[in-house]
Amino acid sequence: MQKKKVLALLTAGIISMSMLVGCGSKKANEEANSNLKPTDLKIGLATDQGGLGDKSFNDLANKGLEDTKKVYNLKTQVLQSSSSTVYEQNLKELSDSNDLTFATGFTMEDATSKIASSRADKKFAIIDAYVDMPNVNSITFKEYEGAFLMGVIAGKMTKTNKVGFVGGIDNNPVIERFEAGYIAGVKAVNSEAAKGLIAEGNAKHGKYSRYVGTFGDPTKGGEYANQLYNEGVDVIFHAAGGTGVGVINKAAELREQGKDVWVIGVDQDQAVTMPNAKDAILSSCIKRVDIAVEDVARKFLEGSFEGGKETVFGLAENGMDIAETKDNLPESVIEEVENYKKQIVDGAIVVPATLAELK
Repeated sequence: MQKKKVLALLTAGIISMSMLVGCGSKKANEEANSNLKPTDLKIGLATDQGGLGDKSFNDLANKGLEDTKKVYNLKTQVLQSSSSTVYEQNLKELSDSNDLTFATGFTMEDATSKIASSRADKKFAIIDAYVDMPNVNSITFKEYEGAFLMGVIAGKMTKTNKVGFVGGIDNNPVIERFEAGYIAGVKAVNSEAAKGLIAEGNAKHGKYSRYVGTFGDPTKGGEYANQLYNEGVDVIFHAAGGTGVGVINKAAELREQGKDVWVIGVDQDQAVTMPNAKDAILSSCIKRVDIAVEDVARKFLEGSFEGGKETVFGLAENGMDIAETKDNLPESVIEEVENYKKQIVDGAIVVPATLAELK
């Protein structure tokens, strides 16, 4: 099957869902939802090893499912994956009892392909990977566009001209897109600070880019962040899921000790999800996984599931963005970020999606 891409649009259906959930009083919404006829269709979701409570990727996917559940009055099921060894088991269990099953994360690509091929009668959706099968809808993001804006922030806010990046698992296209976009953004406004992020010689990463090897270990995340801060880095952008919680906590801890260091979050507005650390967070790279889940689920429930297609969300599709919380950013930096955002949306700036494109 030839790979087909369609740009994801926030359709009238999504807008209607938001209006139904967000408008009017809570009581009115509850009454409206209680009058909906329950559907016989069921939707399941399997997290990756980061699990729920990561204040990031998996929590957002679950939010999208919960929001859909409220609007359509349907039954849902969520299984958490303690490790990659249970991916197939969880997807099989979910597909046995649900009509549509979401797999959250590129690490679930092989498991999704295997289970979906054995269950042609069921529908699947995978986030952050492409599975070329007629019963699978693939959801991907232009992480590099949102990360570029975070790079602009880091490049403008650093005082040491040393900025860092902490990733979860190396050698995958998703986190590479974050890293590449971030470096490009730093380079656009502060070429000196970008030098520490750009690989030299045969190295794949710059000296201030570190990969922890997991999305589910906050302790290690804190250790890696501490290493970078001790090397003079004063701004870190993380794309590490639950591991990144440790990165943020370390920044908050050091600021309480009087250190002038900052951190930039990912996926959700982490100044909101981690309020105790908000004074250390410059911004967050918003990745609207929740909207993507709602979009695919709605189409499935309304009979227009797009199997065999890849739905791509970027800045123009409101799938990537800068966080609403900007309390720690000067107005001049916010204005510069918004200017770059407009240029990317308009096509005047094309952000590199891979590290190779930076060379």
